[in-house]
Amino acid sequence: MRSGEVDEGPYARAGGRLPGDPVPGTGLRGVHEERVERRTSLARSLVRILPALLVVGGILYGVLTPMEFTAAPFFTAAPLVAAPLTSLRATVVTGVAATAGTLAVHAWFSSQTSAGSVTEDVTVATVALLAVGINRVVRLGDKRLASAREIAEAAQRAVLPEPAEHIGGFEIAARYEAAQAGAFIGGDLYAVQDSPHGVRIIVGDVRGKGMGAVAAVAVVIGAFREAAEQEATLEAVAQRLERALAREDTRREGIDAYEGFTTAVLVEIPHGDEAVRFLNRGHPPPLLLHADGRLKALLTGERALPLGMGELGVWPDRAEETGFPCGATLLLYTDGLTEARDAHGWFYDPERRLAGRTFDDPCTLLGVLAEEVRRHSGGGMTDDMALLAVRRP
Repeated sequence: MRSGEVDEGPYARAGGRLPGDPVPGTGLRGVHEERVERRTSLARSLVRILPALLVVGGILYGVLTPMEFTAAPFFTAAPLVAAPLTSLRATVVTGVAATAGTLAVHAWFSSQTSAGSVTEDVTVATVALLAVGINRVVRLGDKRLASAREIAEAAQRAVLPEPAEHIGGFEIAARYEAAQAGAFIGGDLYAVQDSPHGVRIIVGDVRGKGMGAVAAVAVVIGAFREAAEQEATLEAVAQRLERALAREDTRREGIDAYEGFTTAVLVEIPHGDEAVRFLNRGHPPPLLLHADGRLKALLTGERALPLGMGELGVWPDRAEETGFPCGATLLLYTDGLTEARDAHGWFYDPERRLAGRTFDDPCTLLGVLAEEVRRHSGGGMTDDMALLAVRRP
């Protein structure tokens, strides 16, 4: 995997900002969002005036050219453009204006009225009526799509609720970035659970997309919350998740029944100890960001297979432990972060980009990270990205 980019100098900046980063105080809306909003606003302005320009252009073309040159394409295009892009009222007004325009042009040549002129008038009027019908169909589809998005968002929140900002004395922040604008449902997951054994965390990525992946996410999170309370070790939690996914596979059909799996990293932060335990099941390693800017990737000696692939091989899970001092932040993420490419095909490398930098809190870290990934990929992310950060105050 390549991660070559021009070195941008020391990263130790307050709040983790680099030259060109959005200024604090702008919230989560970064430079990319502002540019998209400006372009969208300009496009909307052009769309609003385009039907009127077509009507005016048709009138000028019809009056300034001989009668043999018809302006009907202008007048029929105007209501058809307005139908899917404007309101019902604007579509009706455009249709009336287009019909009046073609009548006015033919009136200009009143001494040369022909059967062709009458046919053009009827054609424009008919297209105007059809445009009104198209507008109603499009608006109905928009309402259904909006309803579907609301349902999808509600399902996402139910399956993947936002964790509290403070759990077990730790500061928590989570963020889900969908690769497709307006999409809410995906296969990335995270959950934080305070338990008698410490604060336990899972971040994972289910193979596949759509409702099948969401069903698997629900199974994994449900099994994790139960196991986190009941099991004494991370190894036992992982085995509970393995059994839950095995049961789920028996109910799935098609390729998911044979190739369904979930990469995941499990974390346990014991109460009172400045330590963190972690167990990796084929997932990108967590990153530990110290208060002085030092960064450490929490690598395991031997990665196990992803969850749900127990039939291919079985060996004991082994959790590892490292220090988690005060002021340090633990960052967990899915491969949507590391697989984000720029225009030259270079991957985003969080270890190199975050080394030497400090952040005021987990929310700031995730906000800056999400903005950098969008800038790196030019807004063209190919996979969803889940981020979760835990800071020991």
